Amino acid sequence: MSFSGAQCFQANHEALYVTERCVFRLTSDGLELVEVAPGITLEDILSNMDFVPLRARQLSTMDARLFAPEAMGLRHSLESRPLEERILFDASAGVLFINFAGLSVRGEAQLQAIASTVEHRCAPLGRRVPAIVNYDGCSIAPRLMDAYADMVERLTERFYSKVTRYTSNAFLRLALGHSLASHHLSPQLYGSSREAFRALASSGADSEAAKTPNQH
Repeated sequence: MSFSGAQCFQANHEALYVTERCVFRLTSDGLELVEVAPGITLEDILSNMDFVPLRARQLSTMDARLFAPEAMGLRHSLESRPLEERILFDASAGVLFINFAGLSVRGEAQLQAIASTVEHRCAPLGRRVPAIVNYDGCSIAPRLMDAYADMVERLTERFYSKVTRYTSNAFLRLALGHSLASHHLSPQLYGSSREAFRALASSGADSEAAKTPNQH
């Protein structure tokens, strides 16, 4: 056996099982069906299984581009996603969600745009709020790392009551963590969203944030 779902879950790592028909997510109660391929019915899936999986409240459809012969253009989709869609405040959870997945930070203008978008989201709230930042697939030019950390320090002082960060990239955890520490910020970057959400919840942030990490 090369993979143990039980050990994976115990280590607070996320696991997805992707097949040509559907996608399952590993949960504490077993496999949960979360996505179905285009043109595939629920019966098509269940009739080929030896057990009945859990089902997400709302099944999503897998991206049709996955089944097309041409390139998906995934990098362009990730990099071109506007900041207004990446930085969102969830009023029901009371948490600011910052999704930098696939973002490539290469210029000072981007730093200014990030700061302005965070201010636009947070200033009207009139209070500091907990935040969680996804750095998976994100890259920051080495020459901008110090300026980026300086921006984070200013935003933290003004808008964040607590912030947790995560990325599966060990190099980015080390490099960004070092820069954050030099600006008197926590250098902790978690290895998975599950760990980051649990840390945020344990700090006193709204527990709803820890219950639904995959919806943000």
